[in-house]
Amino acid sequence: MIGGTLAELRGRIDALASADGAYYLVCGRTGDRPVPAAGSRFADRESARTAARTVERYRAELRRYDPRYPYYDVIVCQDADAERTAAAPDPDAWTLSAPVLDATTVQPSNRDLVEFCHRVAAAVFETLSDAGHDAAERAAMGAYADIAETVRDPDTLCLCLLERIAATLDRRLAPSAQAAVLTDAAARLAPVDVADDPLSDTLSSLRRCGLVEAYRQSPWAADLDTGARSVDVHLSEYALSPRRGRLPVLPLVVGLYRRRPDRPPSSLRAADDGDGWRIRLALDTDVEPNGLVSAPISDA
Repeated sequence: MIGGTLAELRGRIDALASADGAYYLVCGRTGDRPVPAAGSRFADRESARTAARTVERYRAELRRYDPRYPYYDVIVCQDADAERTAAAPDPDAWTLSAPVLDATTVQPSNRDLVEFCHRVAAAVFETLSDAGHDAAERAAMGAYADIAETVRDPDTLCLCLLERIAATLDRRLAPSAQAAVLTDAAARLAPVDVADDPLSDTLSSLRRCGLVEAYRQSPWAADLDTGARSVDVHLSEYALSPRRGRLPVLPLVVGLYRRRPDRPPSSLRAADDGDGWRIRLALDTDVEPNGLVSAPISDA
């Protein structure tokens, strides 16, 4: 399955990486960093060249299910200053090179959305394969392949990918298994700093990539008896669509797991309030998780 191949290729890149290496990979056309080696450095040129070939294989593997997945001219670069600081730029802040999609070019306004969706999808597919959830992986790929035959717009197609993955996980995996998959998938994404407000930080990242136009959140509320905490989030022009009475929230929850794996959400519920979606997110370690990939929709 594709997830196993992706996990193997990512593992090869990680094995080649060196925390203080002077070599790194970029797109030769723009100088942007290619996923899945966006935050990686390498000790010598040969290791970096091997990693570049592996990156190309990784992205070619993703093109098996989406022929329009972006192409990148991956080359090796070396730091000019031997005394450079070891601190690398935030991978989330890097832009992506303009991809070639069936002889058309994705505009700068939407290429980040395409790349974000595929990063999350690849991490989930890798996790499903490693965890032995082969049936769920095949089902998600099959559902996506069916719609990919009719949808031509790259933005719409990448959103459909996340929607199909969320629906499949919700239908085929128990809530505890969903939580385990999200934990592992989040760990496969480029690391981010622990944020004082992981929810706001996650929502800001979703807005930057174009998954939501605007958001606002209420103050946190606490249950004095149980210690559970909850917050209401309003999303304007959320890009993912509801299916069968549930709203896909996979990218939001993966972002929260990524920033605070020690304090993940326990449940999410959604309501259509007329000008967007209101999501109630709860933190409670004493209850079974619920609505982590697709939140049930209730009356406003």
